[in-house]
This record gives sequence, C-alpha cells and structure tokens, in this order.
Amino acid sequence: MRRLDLRKAQAAHLNTIRDINRQIVLNYVREREPISRAEIARETDLQRSTISAIVEDLKTEGLVEEVGEGESTGGRRPTLLKLRAAGPIAIGVSITPTCTTVATSDLAGRVIDQEEFPTDAEKTLSDVISVVREFTTRYQGSIEGVGVSLPGLVDPSTGNALYIPYFLWRDLPVCEMISQAVGLPVVIDNDANAVALAELWFGRPEVNDARDFILVLVAEGVGTGIIFDGQVYRGQRGAAGEFGHMVIGRGAPVPCSCGSDDCWEAFSSERAAIVRYLKLAGSSANPKITFIELVDRALGGEAHAKTALVETARHLGVGISNLIIGFSPEAVVVGGEIARAWDLIEEALTETIEHSVRRGLQSALILPSTLGEKPTVRGALSLVLASKFAAAFAA
Repeated sequence: MRRLDLRKAQAAHLNTIRDINRQIVLNYVREREPISRAEIARETDLQRSTISAIVEDLKTEGLVEEVGEGESTGGRRPTLLKLRAAGPIAIGVSITPTCTTVATSDLAGRVIDQEEFPTDAEKTLSDVISVVREFTTRYQGSIEGVGVSLPGLVDPSTGNALYIPYFLWRDLPVCEMISQAVGLPVVIDNDANAVALAELWFGRPEVNDARDFILVLVAEGVGTGIIFDGQVYRGQRGAAGEFGHMVIGRGAPVPCSCGSDDCWEAFSSERAAIVRYLKLAGSSANPKITFIELVDRALGGEAHAKTALVETARHLGVGISNLIIGFSPEAVVVGGEIARAWDLIEEALTETIEHSVRRGLQSALILPSTLGEKPTVRGALSLVLASKFAAAFAA
C-alpha cells in the first residue's frame, strides 16, 4: 500500500473524479482504438451518459474523432472512436553529445518531421530555439509544448540542467531559456528517464503493462530510467538512476564521463565497444568508425565487430544483474543502437545476468527496446505527450 503524502494530498473533489474518468476514457481510446462508447462502458462500468459527455469534450478538444461504424451485436451499429492524430501537437528536442534532433509528433507519438544538426555546447541551445521557432511558425497554433532530453543530471521541477558533463553545463536554466524565446511551455528530463517514459506509454505490451521496470540506455554513456508503480522515479532533485557511475571493475577501455576507469559506463557504453573493436581490428580499422557502423559490420558478419559487441554486452549484463538484485523489477529494457544487434548479444547478456542473479532470487524479463531509431527523440516527445494521458492524481 502506498503511504499517503499529506504534503501533496488533495481531497477528491467532483472535478478530480471527472478528470480521472476523462483520463480513463482517453486511455481506452488510445490503447484499444478503434473502440465504441459501448465497449468502454462495458470495460469500465462507467455510465453511458458519463462516457458520452466525456467523448464530446474530447472531440471538442481535438483529442478523439469518430471513424465509422463497427459490427452490430443486434441493435444499431456502434460508432467507433480513435485518437485524432491529424497534425503535430508536440515538439521533442534530443540533445546528445554528438548530435541534436528536433522533431514534431502527433498525439499518437508518430514523428511528422525532424531536423538534426551537430551538437555544439556553445551554440546548440540557440540552434534549438531557431528550429523550434521554425516548427511553431509552420504549424501555427497546434504545438502545445516542448520536451527536452539531456545526457546528464537535470531537475525537472525547476527546469534546470544541474550538470551535463559532456558540455560542462552547470545550473543552466534550459526550460526558461527556451520557453521565453519561443513562447511555449517547456519540460526537461534526463535522457534515460525520458526514454523510460516513452517505453511506458508507447513501448511493447510486456513493458507498458508492467508496473515496475528499468530502462537501460546505452549511448555515449550508460543511463537508467526507473519506473515504479507506473511512474518515473526521479529521487531528490531528479538525481535517481545515475547507475552508469556504479563501480563494476578496474581498467575500463575508456574513461567514464566523470573521468574514472571503473564505472559501468566506462565498460558498457558505445565508446567502450568502439575501442574494443579498434584494438581487435588493428591498423586496418577506420579510427573514426561510429557505433552505427560498428553494429552494421557486426550484423554483416564481421568477426571483430561481433566480438566487440558481445564483450560489451557481458559488462552490460554485470550492471543489469545488480539492478535486478537491488530492485527486483518485472522487466529490464535495453535501449539505444545496441538493441538493433539483439540477436548477436542476447545470449552473452542473459548468461551474465543468470550467473550473477543467485538461485532463489527471481530474475526479470530482459527485452530490447522497440522504440526504433533515436529513442531519445521519442523520449523527449513523450515528456509532452504523456501529460495528455497521465491520470490527474498520478503527479
């Protein structure tokens, strides 16, 4: 049972109950579309009149639409409902150490258009503002908010980037800077938290049906997003989930972003896999190879590339086993470009986890992310979109 936090508790006024019912109906449409009002009534035990009133409000707000008639079960053919996803509603900004992507999406999370450019710590935010302005002008009046994901420590409650080691940003008011420039509400989060949120709302059923899971994001670093009871767990000032810095050994292939050679990130990141590959391949290898190219080579059968990915997966498994022992989640989802090589790394990853999670302790489902390319973009968009579907009482 969850203890009631009296500092945040609010009485269940009539408006609160109405908001909860509204979110229930909207989420049934989102997850079961196309669906009729009668089906929602049977599933929820809400009165038909209540559902009809809510649906009319959602139609007026442009969130749902009628899309024809379903099969009759003896009476009139029912009118079917689905999300109204005709145009862009959100902008997502994914800032990574190497590139920044700004994208728009509809209510269902489908990316409509996007622009990508190299990340430059000195001018990336001004470039972001320029592209966001371009999109808001193009889609005049339809964009409701901007979500920003960053590879470091952020405080969503203040909108500040507390410490982004790749850019040496400290206490930077990112939300305020973008919001004042573009005239839209802006929400910010750590990249792994944002991707975990995207998994919760738009991921595979085994993941978004789970109440507790952990997202492990493998990129230039390694980050984790923790979902407890269907919500992102952020901890004090958003500092939870920094497991990329837990010690798992000595003498890693690359230094961690914090400078140490003993962090999980230093053993299991994309950078670590690239260095392993370059050592194996020797002078014949392109020293500027990207991780995308490395995965392509591994999938193409190149032995050194496969070996580098498998060795990286073994170290990834060490950290994941620690998370399973400590949190006992229902599932662990591995996200990032490495998920594309799942058939090559799954055995090494799961063998390491099974060895480390001792007998008598329940393990977890280990799954690759299905968010596709650029999961941090989907994560940034989810920071805006999830507020449409999240229950009013969950905040």
